[in-house]
Amino acid sequence: MENPSIMSHMSLGINDFTRAVKFYDRVLATIGAKRVMDLSQYQAMAYGKSFPEFWVQAPFDGKKASAGNGTHFAFFANSPEEVDAFYNEAMELGAVCDGKPGPRPNYGPGYYGCFVKDLDQNKIEATYFDETKGHS
Repeated sequence: MENPSIMSHMSLGINDFTRAVKFYDRVLATIGAKRVMDLSQYQAMAYGKSFPEFWVQAPFDGKKASAGNGTHFAFFANSPEEVDAFYNEAMELGAVCDGKPGPRPNYGPGYYGCFVKDLDQNKIEATYFDETKGHS
């Protein structure tokens, strides 16, 4: 079977490895993701459902990590309730709201999502798309 995705993986720079891993362990569990590759010796941890799709890691050059302006990563959720759980867990752990959970009609009638900034100000999103409602 051909992989339908166009991406292999992506990574976000973090400044406090232990704090970031604690955050992502709990937040990504809300959508069924878990640690799938542990490279703690390099301050890097990969998450996914079956393979390493999303990495948090200290920058390779040893400099301080900074969030990209205009960059964000969206995680698939299986329901609006998972989007809500993602948001609530992230907020409880100290994330900053960048868009509460809810419909986003400008993205299509079946789109439901939320946006938060993680502990290093990286913008992340959880999104559910109800295909029965169409695209636009």
